[in-house]
Amino acid sequence: MPKILLVEDNEMNRDMLSRRLQRRGYCVVTAQDGEQGHSLAHSETPDLILMDISLPEMDGWEVTRLLKDNETTRHIPIIVLTAHALVSDREKAFEAGCDDYDTKPVEFRRLSEKIENLLAEKKLS
Repeated sequence: MPKILLVEDNEMNRDMLSRRLQRRGYCVVTAQDGEQGHSLAHSETPDLILMDISLPEMDGWEVTRLLKDNETTRHIPIIVLTAHALVSDREKAFEAGCDDYDTKPVEFRRLSEKIENLLAEKKLS
């Protein structure tokens, strides 16, 4: 059962996404701010991270950069989830090191496909 770390400060979004991911067969670990997300990425070694950008303590850009700069966590695929839908935001997400990008409100079918694709790629590498 793949483990997903969901870093999301909005409790409603966190609960909704967490429940839907669990129904799809994923083990879900949640963090409500950037520092907790960074810490859990190291202690839980998730198979994939869903990273909100607008987070308290440390924003998602910074957490993504730190994780991708670290030898022990750089292999973990990160999908950025954000309400920022400008082309420049998408570019910024990839510059920070994320592996994919999705906008809020989340369309769960599209997000599920992205998760499955990244987990399959990870398995092959």
